[in-house]
Amino acid sequence: MGRNIENKCEQCRRSGEKLFLKGERCYTPKCAIIKRNYAPGFHGPKGRKRLSDYGSQLAEKQKAKKFYGLFEKQFRLTFEKAAKKSGDAGKNFLRALEMRLDNVVYRLGWATSRAAARQLVNHGHFTVNGRKTDIASFAVKPGQLIKPKKSSETSPYFKNIMENLKKADRPSWLNLDQSNLSAKVLHEPVDSDLPQNLNVQVIIEYYSK
Repeated sequence: MGRNIENKCEQCRRSGEKLFLKGERCYTPKCAIIKRNYAPGFHGPKGRKRLSDYGSQLAEKQKAKKFYGLFEKQFRLTFEKAAKKSGDAGKNFLRALEMRLDNVVYRLGWATSRAAARQLVNHGHFTVNGRKTDIASFAVKPGQLIKPKKSSETSPYFKNIMENLKKADRPSWLNLDQSNLSAKVLHEPVDSDLPQNLNVQVIIEYYSK
């Protein structure tokens, strides 16, 4: 499995906005966007260059890719599958990204970042409808129940997670039962649940070339 080893704060600075890649640190004054809100590198403080149409499309695609923590092949395959479905290709694409198991674990508050959520899933800490699922890209479906494994519930990580669960800003399509440490997928994300900071139309234009 590939791993993105690029500095997370530099990824946010290059995108020009918070991508929330470092969990709780992103909500503190230590966040790089607050301290150094310019592109990394020697020329960063001089300001950002004006981009061509292609450059803007590429930058938006890269931002979305980093936001969800995917590599190019995974990201493009997800787009191609979404584009084949009926309806709005852009919204289908964002829904597919939102309904990945690693993103769901992050959205529920079981992890402070998508990278941490992916690690928890890959290490086999979660079950979907009672079956252990260790594939981060697993697409959850409405009605499915997501739960930490019995053996994982007794680990220090899950014992100390209640504070994170209280602070999490959960979307309307996910319901968490804190007393049983279980969550249910109520329905697919509606338009208001999709990320508003991503211009998906620009990404479609990039892949349509």
